[in-house]
Amino acid sequence: MIELMIVIAIIAVLAAILIPNFLHARAESQTTACEGNEKQIATSLEEYAVDTGGIYPASGVVTPALFGANPYMNTTPTDPVSGAQYHLTNPAAAFCNSTAANSYDVTDGGQHDKTVQIANGTLGDTSVVYCSGAGLTSQP
Repeated sequence: MIELMIVIAIIAVLAAILIPNFLHARAESQTTACEGNEKQIATSLEEYAVDTGGIYPASGVVTPALFGANPYMNTTPTDPVSGAQYHLTNPAAAFCNSTAANSYDVTDGGQHDKTVQIANGTLGDTSVVYCSGAGLTSQP
């Protein structure tokens, strides 16, 4: 009986060590997936602008319908953390206005783990932002 209790105690200690690491790894993978989604959206926006003489779509929720009848996106990506849809702001919000006049930004639903470093961002920020001309960053 004592041996069984010792084995259970060892398993509990190992679980206490491993579970937080698995949760952090999951949060990192969700943030990386969100960054990848925003890069793909930016690529679609740039392809659209090339075909429309440098004009980007109007602000709105990023869906295939945002691009009109053009096939730049076949599916509507969602933020892996919050499940929210991405949002295009054109022209870019004040957060990104260091870029060109026709700049835009793509934002997610936020809610990322504060312990995960977002690309080119500040530790503790919870939202991934893609600013045209500047790339990925973060905001609180």
